[in-house]
Amino acid sequence: MPGMVVFGRRWGIASDDLVFPGAVELFVRVLWWIGTMILYTHHKGHFDCNGRGVLHTYLVGLLVVLALIILSLCAIVYVSAQGTITNSGPRRSIPALVYLRALLYIPELVWACLGAVWVSDDSKGCDPATVVAVIAAVIASWIILLFTAVGVVFVFDPLGSRRRQPSAMEPLGVRDLESSEGSQFFSTARSVADKVWECRLRLLCCCLPQDESHRAAFSSIAQLFSGFFSDTDLVPSDIAAGLALLHQEQDKMEQSRDPSVIVSHSPSSPIEEDLEAELEKAAHCMQFAAAAYGWPLYIFSNLLTGPCKLSGDCCRSRAAEYEVVGGDHLGCHFSSILQTTGLQYRDFIYVSFHNQIYEIPFFVALDHKKEAVLVAVRGTLSLKDVLTDLSAECENLPIEGVSGACYAHKGMCQAAGYIYKKLVNDGILNQAFSIAPEYKLVITGHSLGAGTAALLAILLRSSFPTLQCYSFSPPGGLLSKALADYSKDFVVSVVLGKDLVPRLSIPNMEDLKRRILKMVSNCNKPKYRILLQGCWYELFGGSPDDFPTEMDDRRAQELSHPLLGEESLIIHDSPAHTATHLPLFLPGRVLHITEDGPSRRSCFSQVRYRAEWSNEMAFRSILISPKMLTDHMPDAVLRALNSLTSERPFLLCPSALNDSQHNTV
Repeated sequence: MPGMVVFGRRWGIASDDLVFPGAVELFVRVLWWIGTMILYTHHKGHFDCNGRGVLHTYLVGLLVVLALIILSLCAIVYVSAQGTITNSGPRRSIPALVYLRALLYIPELVWACLGAVWVSDDSKGCDPATVVAVIAAVIASWIILLFTAVGVVFVFDPLGSRRRQPSAMEPLGVRDLESSEGSQFFSTARSVADKVWECRLRLLCCCLPQDESHRAAFSSIAQLFSGFFSDTDLVPSDIAAGLALLHQEQDKMEQSRDPSVIVSHSPSSPIEEDLEAELEKAAHCMQFAAAAYGWPLYIFSNLLTGPCKLSGDCCRSRAAEYEVVGGDHLGCHFSSILQTTGLQYRDFIYVSFHNQIYEIPFFVALDHKKEAVLVAVRGTLSLKDVLTDLSAECENLPIEGVSGACYAHKGMCQAAGYIYKKLVNDGILNQAFSIAPEYKLVITGHSLGAGTAALLAILLRSSFPTLQCYSFSPPGGLLSKALADYSKDFVVSVVLGKDLVPRLSIPNMEDLKRRILKMVSNCNKPKYRILLQGCWYELFGGSPDDFPTEMDDRRAQELSHPLLGEESLIIHDSPAHTATHLPLFLPGRVLHITEDGPSRRSCFSQVRYRAEWSNEMAFRSILISPKMLTDHMPDAVLRALNSLTSERPFLLCPSALNDSQHNTV
């Protein structure tokens, strides 16, 4: 529901978000009250020491203050648990209870000071256990006050005073902002929101240089974020509840799906041969894409042996037969690349660890096993890379011979342009092909490196008609439809499971937002139950049918409070400010790898994979899953490819690109 309005402004917390923090504090306060009561009754109210009067007053006052706080917390927890996300009627008394609880901080602060004074001045001669108990009570008071202050900072909404509230007589969902007043309001709100998001980005990236390129990136990303969040009135817990409901709904739909149509293919069918060949090439190239991450991924993938293997090579001076640029003074990055790829020093033509916004590390090497000049581009590994990722608006990328609109992800387009100039203008590729003129050009990368590699392949295609690109876990919001179709002849994208990134684009995020709004507006359960059951479902599984999410034979307008339905969570913007986002797609042909068997299994059970040809339209919706992030990790992709190439042909599932049926071998 919309954020709670107290103290004259909107906060980033809703009236039904006080159940869990209130319950935790209530538990602590009850234990505290019981301990204080035991201490007081043990001495029967008589203390034989200096300052006994102050101590008696302190303990009696503390018992009274704690009792009042416990009663207020009980009321807050009970009332906050009532109603549903969009039906806040039963919680209309929460602001008054919050004011009451805030007032009780005043006597608690006074009593904490009183206890501190007694401990420092009048505790001599008292029972040590009594002194320790009072010290613990004073410390607990200050800790709770500190946590409260930190919590206030976290839920503070800088735009809280800018929210336009409809008048009492204004119909639900009808907010006439076509007038000049409404347009001016949204223009001012957008401007303030842009500045707030830009300040947040600057604070997050305070260690980066604040030059012109970074300021331009901050401004661009701030506009993207403010535009995405400006038309909804949800708090973070609403989004978490919506994701929990959506995950169960998606699992329910997946379980109710008709069994796959089994179609037999001969072992020598062209589709299967093509799939097997591409899997072998992809598994080989993925080693180079993973190697581009340097020592962090190598150590992560080889926790026991990695440090020992690298320790002998790091810090060793050697006459380099390759050119290394920036960022690897100890040589650990390059040593890990050697360990991962199995290449020799002389096989490397150019290695760059230089990293700035829109300028990402890459290396060029001679792959004698596959007779290829291989360009590997690193994925996201720094804040600068994150800024490149988030520069997600479209940039024109005209390509000769491609009809239709040609545009691509701005950040990766500029990163590809940077590498293109290095390879072509600096003569790096000429140097490589002068050594091995018969070799072909292969470009690869993972994540950010995958998107950049695909765009680099498009830029180099006219000069190297036989080049191939293997793009692992590329971002979904990368290419226009015309460029995506053009790249099918030389780019293969590999996607593992329910990986979030290949499904991540601005239109897909807008679709996810609409689905979350629909789920939370149609759910008839309180938020705390949704979150508890969602956590249980993620940790221990179970049937999603046990967690109903849709109202039975009811609609939102039948509820008792006027704040109802999906419309109440959407701020209807002026048409002049409504952003339209161009659709972007995955590059090339898409090879989708999924786990074979049940989605939930023992941690020690062996995972088997299956592979099939898919298409970019199958990734137009974000899937909610605990594996949506782990399936994106480069070591997981490499492990799946190695597993498939060692177990073939039993788990290969060739599907025609244009076939809507799911064909299984």
